[in-house]
Amino acid sequence: MIDTAREVLKKHFGYDEFRPLQNEIIASILAKNDTLVLMPTGGGKSICFQVPALVMEGLCVVVSPLISLMKDQVDALRINGVGAAYLNSSQEFQEEDQVIEQCLNGEIKLLYLSPEKLKSSIPMLVRFNIQLIAIDEAHCISSWGHDFRPEYTQLNILKERFPDVPIVALTATADKVTRKDIIHQLKLKRPNVFVASFDRPNLSLEIKGGVKGKEKDREIISFVHRKRQQSGIIYCLSRRITEDLSEKLVASGINAAAYHAGMSADERNETQDDFINDRIQVVCATVAFGMGIDKSNVRWVIHYNLPKNIESYYQEIGRAGRDGLKSETILYYSLSDLVLLTQFAEQGQQRELNIEKLRRMQQLAEADICRRKILINYFGEAFEQDCGNCDVCANPRKHFDGTTLIQKALSALFRINEPVGVNMLIDVLRGSHKQELIEKGFDKIKTYGAGSELSFNHWQQFIMQMLNLGILEMAYDEGFSLKSTTMGKEILFGKKTTNLVYPVVREVKKTKVVSLDEQERLPAQTPDEKLFDDLRRLRREFAEREDVPAYAIFNDATLERMVSEKPQTETAFLSISGVGQRKLEKYGQKFMEAITLHINRGPRSQRSKGDTFKETLHLLQQHFSPERIAMVRKMNIQTVYSHIAQLYKIGAEVDLLKFVSMDEIEKVRLAQKAIGKSEQLKDYYDFLNHAIDYYKIRLALSWLERNEDV
Repeated sequence: MIDTAREVLKKHFGYDEFRPLQNEIIASILAKNDTLVLMPTGGGKSICFQVPALVMEGLCVVVSPLISLMKDQVDALRINGVGAAYLNSSQEFQEEDQVIEQCLNGEIKLLYLSPEKLKSSIPMLVRFNIQLIAIDEAHCISSWGHDFRPEYTQLNILKERFPDVPIVALTATADKVTRKDIIHQLKLKRPNVFVASFDRPNLSLEIKGGVKGKEKDREIISFVHRKRQQSGIIYCLSRRITEDLSEKLVASGINAAAYHAGMSADERNETQDDFINDRIQVVCATVAFGMGIDKSNVRWVIHYNLPKNIESYYQEIGRAGRDGLKSETILYYSLSDLVLLTQFAEQGQQRELNIEKLRRMQQLAEADICRRKILINYFGEAFEQDCGNCDVCANPRKHFDGTTLIQKALSALFRINEPVGVNMLIDVLRGSHKQELIEKGFDKIKTYGAGSELSFNHWQQFIMQMLNLGILEMAYDEGFSLKSTTMGKEILFGKKTTNLVYPVVREVKKTKVVSLDEQERLPAQTPDEKLFDDLRRLRREFAEREDVPAYAIFNDATLERMVSEKPQTETAFLSISGVGQRKLEKYGQKFMEAITLHINRGPRSQRSKGDTFKETLHLLQQHFSPERIAMVRKMNIQTVYSHIAQLYKIGAEVDLLKFVSMDEIEKVRLAQKAIGKSEQLKDYYDFLNHAIDYYKIRLALSWLERNEDV
């Protein structure tokens, strides 16, 4: 059955081999074992249940959390020639009845349902020949997970009503506690548990602390301008930030939009649809813009603020580079983010758990060792080598003896002798003349201005390090005021020394608004970049015609392979990863034509006469008509027929009888006997009273020369 699964993989999805663990997971499912799969976003989770569903007899029911996600996945499956459908609240009764009828008739292999729809559909589902149940985003079932959804708790009914049907639960992010809870909640029977590597080496990781708002906005605008035509998401902590930032991006000539829970459902759907279909380049979103994004060509993700936990951060950066191409992630954070997120954690349920997860997120942000090492180890996977693709690896942190600097901060804190927050402490250290500080008499203490040589941002970063090292602590229940720990007192009184890390120095360049005219004058594209854009446009035409996302036709990684390998035959095109038989049949001809046209745009002076004949022969072998060859190669149709005649004469495999009949050849033979072997086509044309076209006379003469003995 695994061999059959591999055939299905190539036929419907265009891949020759399974990714790591997919083979083992599929084997487990085909053996009818309950299975739990932890695989990072972009790691190929869907293949793990879609391929077995196509190998097995009967129906696979897929529980998926969002209507938009269902539609995207069903559209992609249909493009690949797979019978797929969904049932959810967006459909009319007539459409539902049609889907049910198709399921009963065995026309549907994968049926997607929302968890809300599932419970009311049980009486209907028992009528179907269900052979597999897949639960996507399975972490939603656990209150220990980062995205708990109460409606997922009803899924425990599945094992009761379908005890002999294997269940596969899939998620991208779940710690050990959450994994155990998923198994318990779903009542899985001795499941096989597969944990794929959480490493996404194609994602670069960068974290920036203490960047002020205006400076941050300038950096982001400059970054997006450098990424023209690349899709990206900016995650923000509040609705207000999404709207303010999107307005600034639009004012800078960037096609951006906001997305948050305060918008109407229609507004959110429109924004998401525009982003998925490349009509919007950037979405500034709250975390509400999450699981519904199945877009493979997001090239970068920025966090405008610190996420509340590592699970959320990892899942959100996972939106980038799902196609495996190099993609960038940047996280900005500040102490104010930490204060606000701590307030949320204190007020919410599971207070202690949420505080601890936020603390781990803070440790990742403040780390002075390889970011990926911390991130991967958090999920229980040993990752010992530095990754070389994060900001710490790129710019190793330099340590210095920070004892004196720490003593200045702690001395000022003790001399103030009342609860103060981070900003006030920094103002005292820098010798600020703010009215509140003067009124409180803080300008009279001995350490007033003791740290004036450092910028506000640098002091912020140093205090964050002191918090992370346990030198300072924040009294969240006393207005987020700072207090010294026992370790801090030891340093203050000279009993202990401690190293700190030098802040990262950044060069910030002012960003101007780039007009459309200026964008047109940007550096010229290379030939391969031009071909990539041509293929993108062709993909967009198909996508708009079929009303599906462009990446459902071919993802960017597949287009890049086309650019690199430039396939011009069906065999070569089918060998491209991501091209299955159905897509070859539907799109192959047009994409190969575009590639061939690109090749023929090269300087003619660089191509010999033999080369130009070879190009015509190559197109003929791809079943191009002479008229289409003339159009693609921008030459006269008579020249094309001249090539065909010459190719046939020298023994090339050309079916000449497709263009000239034996009856016409026989008439040219008689003319040749009458007038002799003239080299002038006009002599034959006149002798035959203009009854046969010039190009057919040329073709007939080639046939006669090659077949003199016939």
